[in-house]
Amino acid sequence: MALFWCMEVLPLGVTALFPVVLFPLMNIMDSTKVCMEYLQDSNMLFIGGLMVAIAVEHWNLHKRIALRVLLIVGVRPALLIMGFMSVTAFLSMWISNTATTAMMIPIAQAVLEQLHKSQQETSPVGHVAESINKAFELQEVPDKSDEEEKLKDVQQLEEEKHLTFCKGMSLSVCYAASIGGIATLTGTTPNLVMKGQMDALFPTNNNVVNFASWFMFAFPTMLVLLALSWIWLQIMFLGFDFRKNLGCGANASMKAKQKMAYRIIKDEHKKLGPMRFAEIVVNVLFLLLVVLWFTRDPGFITGWATIVFNKNGERYNCFSSLPPSSQRGYRPPDADTSH
Repeated sequence: MALFWCMEVLPLGVTALFPVVLFPLMNIMDSTKVCMEYLQDSNMLFIGGLMVAIAVEHWNLHKRIALRVLLIVGVRPALLIMGFMSVTAFLSMWISNTATTAMMIPIAQAVLEQLHKSQQETSPVGHVAESINKAFELQEVPDKSDEEEKLKDVQQLEEEKHLTFCKGMSLSVCYAASIGGIATLTGTTPNLVMKGQMDALFPTNNNVVNFASWFMFAFPTMLVLLALSWIWLQIMFLGFDFRKNLGCGANASMKAKQKMAYRIIKDEHKKLGPMRFAEIVVNVLFLLLVVLWFTRDPGFITGWATIVFNKNGERYNCFSSLPPSSQRGYRPPDADTSH
């Protein structure tokens, strides 16, 4: 580390984190004890999640995932909301809720703007204006005030529908980010705080809360809440006509709007081009990180942390390498307590 600092081979902060990685790997020092020299181990875990989030955002991997899902679900109103909620909830499982919302809102805004443009081009307002022009060409004198009133009413109705749909779409992203954060321990900070407090107050809890057990409990809850939120937002902002919201029996103008919006999403996806090397690396590291989190100490089988770092066969805590023998209040079996 001294050599790296003097030569500045890596940024100074990166070199300073070497003990966090190398000491546990070389079985020199437990990761919990190393992390406590910097921060609490739960805070260190949160910093690691933020680093992954920054890498995903820097290389626009979130945008590629979002556009790909939208191309799969389509642009029908109810399915469009479902697509954005699904992508946002999935990203929020691994990235903080605030960062996920900040990443997804601009994408939703771009899609909404394009939907509004296509709606204006194929809306009845154009047909009303066209009928007025034909009447003047035939030298007929229609009631101009009535035609203008009709035009204003149609325009106002279209604007109100668009604003209502924008509200529903924006709320769907915010709700999905909060709901998706409960699915994993790293999804939001309160989950990590609970894990840290539980280990501090109940050090002999036998690792009852780990990444796998939390996921098995919280993921089904997240799916139920996400479905209920989608139904509620659809009723509030799209109405009770579920058949129309899902695009069943749509008229020609509605289909034209959907095709135009779908074409725009497809063009945006094409602009990203093929996946670059950096995107592939970030994707691979992200998947590897998730697999390692799940398999560190799942509870029902021996995790890799126990096999690699603990030669005595005792289990570690979920996010620390601290063996039970060094936990507060632990007494090995058959120990001589006469002293």
